[in-house]
This record gives sequence, structure tokens and C-alpha cells, in this order.
Amino acid sequence: MNKVVLSVVAALAISGAPAFAADMPMKAVKAPAATSWWDTFTITGHVEAGITGNSIRPSDGINFGHLFTDKANSLLLNQTVLTLQRPLDPKATGYDSGFKFQALYGSDARYTHFLGEFDQSISGRNQFDIVEAHALFHLPWLTEGGIDLKVGQFVTLEGAEVIYAPDNALYSHSYIFNFGIPFKHTGIMATINVNSVFHIMTGVTTGVNTSFGNTFNCLNCGDNNKAISFHGGFGFDGLLNGTLSIMATTHIGPENPNVSAVVDAGVNPNKALRYLNDVTAIWKVTDKLTLTTDVNYARDDGFNADGYGVAQYAVYTVNDWLKIAGRAEIWRDNKGFFVAAYPGNLDFVKFERGDPTAVAIGGGATTYGALTAGLTITPPVPKNSFFTGLIVRPEIRYDTSMNGTTPFGAGTKRSQFTFGGDIIIPFKIR
Repeated sequence: MNKVVLSVVAALAISGAPAFAADMPMKAVKAPAATSWWDTFTITGHVEAGITGNSIRPSDGINFGHLFTDKANSLLLNQTVLTLQRPLDPKATGYDSGFKFQALYGSDARYTHFLGEFDQSISGRNQFDIVEAHALFHLPWLTEGGIDLKVGQFVTLEGAEVIYAPDNALYSHSYIFNFGIPFKHTGIMATINVNSVFHIMTGVTTGVNTSFGNTFNCLNCGDNNKAISFHGGFGFDGLLNGTLSIMATTHIGPENPNVSAVVDAGVNPNKALRYLNDVTAIWKVTDKLTLTTDVNYARDDGFNADGYGVAQYAVYTVNDWLKIAGRAEIWRDNKGFFVAAYPGNLDFVKFERGDPTAVAIGGGATTYGALTAGLTITPPVPKNSFFTGLIVRPEIRYDTSMNGTTPFGAGTKRSQFTFGGDIIIPFKIR
């Protein structure tokens, strides 16, 4: 939500002998050029690479509890992202339109795929993915703020963290982000702007990380079952004199794959609902301190499994180039249904499809606790028309089982320390 401020300053300098208005040459004042629809079209991107060292050096090479930073002591090309977009005009009072297309190449794509789209086209660690591809419409209907419509493929409404790395406070992700919310959807989403403070979101999707098409036992389809889902919620912006925002969201629909193993377990994959619920509150306490609270509850009716927890974030701005960030989290997986590690590069999407060859390493019925502290360093660097800056984010993290299980260190340890960080190089083409 960028704001563009235009200012025009006129000055008259008089030097030498006195002059009168009649003596001054008359100059025509050029009217401001009319803005076009394409004026706010941008092409931007970034490259992110990082590494996460693990003090216990797990024999399977996995930082359990992590997804995007799952490979222990191994350098990752997490993301090379290119974004083409024309956003809606936030001040539009009439009809407006726009679009967003975002593509990603890197190790993160192993977990961000839409089923049926490039999800098995590359078997290596670095893969290609379409993160978002949707059209946007502003409709001046019903309310003073109108309706914003999104049609196509888009990231979820839920959670305090996002796929797009520069928008996160820390390099590693929370249990809530990894296991308690969706990543992406295919469908239609309407945001009803009741006024400048209150917004209602309602939409229909094909499911979690899915596209289109399913038949029984199909391991290459775009959807893992034949059912549609609801995605929506409501949000408040600008409470407490503009310092507090709250968003409550849900995704409800069948998400278990339409395969024999699920049916044989007594679960109807097209009817058994999964509820993914999240409430995120962001409070700007002072100009320097921001607190974010993320509360999460996930439920799968088919397997009678629950996951729930809370993550608390604090970000303190020291100066123009340094921020200190912290995250404390507790998340309970009561049957070991949600939290898992996927050792193979295609195991995650295979598991979503219900492919019997997928390998998923569970952590059992565990209450996870995690503490993470990190820095965001944006040093002043020479900028040009292409590269627009530098972001460095070192962090230290402690994960533990709070109920005596041993999910870490290839199933042998109750806890793990990881030391990681990434470098992000943003760029702008237009």
C-alpha cells in the first residue's frame, strides 16, 4: 500500500536592478501529464540465499520443525522471485482493474507448488513455481469502500508470515506458518470494504495448494479431491488511533486426498472437513516497537486431529539500517498429524496427493516450543537503476518438545539449536 506524495514548489528569485511584473517574460505553465493505467505497473524481484546450521548435526540432515529452512548445514538458494503487477488504486472511487503475476525459482518451491502446475516437473532441490497469477477488480458497489475482487491464484489470507521473504521479520518460519495454515489457493476472493476500518473477506477455492481436476487415485491431478472450500474472514484496520490491526480468517473444506488409503481408513475425502483458523493482531506500540500476535487452530474431522498454538513477535527498530526481531511460539500437534519432515524433494507434493511413495517423517503427539531471535540489517550500499538494496538476516533459534517426545535429531533428541541467516538482494526492472 504505497502512497505517492506529489509536491510543487514555486520560487521567484530577484537579483540586480529592480524588476516589475511587466518586465518579466511570460512563461506558459505546463499542465500535469495525465496518468495512465500503466503508470503503476512494476517489474520487481529479489534473490534470497541462506544457510541453517544445526548444533546436533542430525544424521538425516533435517532441521525438524522447519520446512523452508529444513536442510541442516547446507546452503540454499531459497528464492529467486520475479513479480509483475499493476495494483488497484487504493483511492479509486470508480471502477478499476489490475493484476499480479509472481514466479519463483529455488528450494522454497518444494513447498509452495499448486498441485498440477510444475509440481513434479523438476526433481532437484531447486524448482520452479507460480506463486500468484490473478486479476484484480475494484467495484464501487454496496459500501463506501466498494468491493475488491481477486480472480485466479493467490496466497492465503491467513497468518503473520508470508512466502515472499522480504516481508518476514525472520529467516526461519513458525510452526503456524509451516503446518497450521494454507500457503495458496485457486479461486475467487471478494473483499467488501464496509468502511475505512472494517473489511469482510469471502471466497471460494479449490482447496489448499490446489488447482483444478480430480479423479479417484489420480496422482497427477490439480486437486487432491473433488470438493470446493470456503476461505474468508474479517479484519479491522486503524484501531487505537491507527496503531492496531486485527484479522480473523478461516479456510474450511475437505483436504484429504481422494485415494484408496484414505478411503480404506474410513475417511470420505470429499466430505470430511479440515478447518484452518487464524487470528493475527499487529500493534504498533511506538514508532520503534511493533508487536504481532498470531493465534492458530487447525482441525481435521476425517482423522479426528487437532493442532493449535500461539506465536508472539516483537520487532524493534534501532535505526535506519538495523532492526531486532524475536518470536516465541507454542504449538500442539495432538496426534502427530500436522507436523512432519519431507526428506525427498518431491515428498511434500506427493504427500498432498496421497501418493504411497511419499516419505513423511512425523514427530508424534508433541507440544512444540520455539524461541527465535534475529536481526534485519539493511546497510547503505551503492544503488543503481537495477539493484535497490541489501538485506541480511542472521538468527539463532531453539526448538524443543515440551512433553518429552524426541522429534529432533532424526528422532533421537528432545531439542535442537539452529544458527542461520539469509541474504536478500532486491532489484527493480521497471
